Amino acid sequence: MCRSIKTLRPPVIPEEATEDEIRAAALQYVRKVSGFRAPAAHNRDVFEHAVDTIAAATAELLAGIEVRGGGAKTAR
Repeated sequence: MCRSIKTLRPPVIPEEATEDEIRAAALQYVRKVSGFRAPAAHNRDVFEHAVDTIAAATAELLAGIEVRGGGAKTAR
């Protein structure tokens, strides 16, 4: 969907993804879906809420995903 969103799970990234990397991916997703690089003032709150929600869902996914042969990751 958006080529600038990179895979954040090992082994693509050997270490765990940082909060900044997760938020950057969420921001790219919201930008792509909304069609706005930056929201207008009247849309800023909903835009930021979407980024926060998607970042939280991404962190939850990465914390629970199991990489073949690596076992389940522990929650942060």
